[in-house]
Amino acid sequence: MEKETWKPGNMLYPLPAVMVSCQCPGEKPNIITVAWTGTVCTNPAMVYISVKPERYSYRIIKETKEFVVNLTTEKLVKATDFCGVRSGRDVDKFQKMHLTPSKSKTVQAPGILESPVNIECKVKEILPLGSHHMFLAEVAAVRVDGAYLDEKGTFQLNQAGLITYSHGKYFRLGQQIGTFGYSVRKKENKKVKN
Repeated sequence: MEKETWKPGNMLYPLPAVMVSCQCPGEKPNIITVAWTGTVCTNPAMVYISVKPERYSYRIIKETKEFVVNLTTEKLVKATDFCGVRSGRDVDKFQKMHLTPSKSKTVQAPGILESPVNIECKVKEILPLGSHHMFLAEVAAVRVDGAYLDEKGTFQLNQAGLITYSHGKYFRLGQQIGTFGYSVRKKENKKVKN
């Protein structure tokens, strides 16, 4: 069967659906939901978010050169959607969604207390790319919810009910089907006892 060819478009799915919090000094904090985000580099730890210039949060992030990426969960899916379709010009998203601003350690922008992971970011470069501008940022700190630490102190992030965004829909991450490097690991020869 031959595949159809479509015009160029973004069909890279699924994507993380994250809530990005930001705040200008003296103003109320705001949240924008972003799916155009990802890892850029390990050392130094860097991420990016892409935001349309007309979005309310764009000005805040451009002026302050900082933001917090907050991972989202099944419990936060309604807030995640709301913060992506309503503007901070019109509504206080923290208040409306009953979210708690959490003081950050390295940036002025608050994290979201209800999120299992808050990634504090400092913008290094803004790249105008067309419909969206990319904020390339260095990770200044990562704050995690201790509720997801097991008895050995290992962070069990996959137990948080993380969500993804795919082609207009939100999904909860599902069943584990492998681990990094499992395809090349040598299998131990185990003798079966009869």
